[in-house]
Amino acid sequence: MLRQKKYGILITVMMFISLTSIGSANIFHIERVPREQPDETLITERTTIGLFGGPVVKFSQVNDEFAVLVGGYGGFVINRRFVIGGGGYGLTNEIAIGIYPYGPLYLKCGYGGVMLGYVLGSRRIAHLFFHTLIGGGAVSLEPDYLYDWYDDAFFVFEPGLDLEFNITRHFRMGIGGTYRFVDGIDTYGLNDDDISGASVSLTFKFGSF
Repeated sequence: MLRQKKYGILITVMMFISLTSIGSANIFHIERVPREQPDETLITERTTIGLFGGPVVKFSQVNDEFAVLVGGYGGFVINRRFVIGGGGYGLTNEIAIGIYPYGPLYLKCGYGGVMLGYVLGSRRIAHLFFHTLIGGGAVSLEPDYLYDWYDDAFFVFEPGLDLEFNITRHFRMGIGGTYRFVDGIDTYGLNDDDISGASVSLTFKFGSF
């Protein structure tokens, strides 16, 4: 009888220890729930907006002659990547189109429009800037001594790519190329191909990027 009581007490103690161990394991067990990954979006909840502007010099060909166009562009930079702005450029050197009895006619040309762009790796010292200008412009022909004789408006589409360098925190310089697609010119001695063409550009940008 005494032996049975001992066995009973021993079994009870063992069951108590087992239950205590199971309870402790449940108390200290931490279930790891995988963290839900957020959706990838173009614009994040924390949006940053910068502002910049600066001059641009373009070396090109107009009417098969060397041309220098000077102007500038500026705009907003969203999340250090997306660029929305505008720009404009004008021909600075003299290009003669035809010879009249009273002297040559000189070409005047200018254009501008909305600029859209994308910056790839803006925090790096050297990075790429893809951009496109969509807008319009006008050409005119005039002699030395009179007002415009001929003038015409045109549509312009000018995509480009720049290699930019971060000179300082608020100053960037770039060198790149564009191609100017022109449509709508129908005036004396000129057509779309005479104004369309490739350009090599040098840009200076100041602001917050």
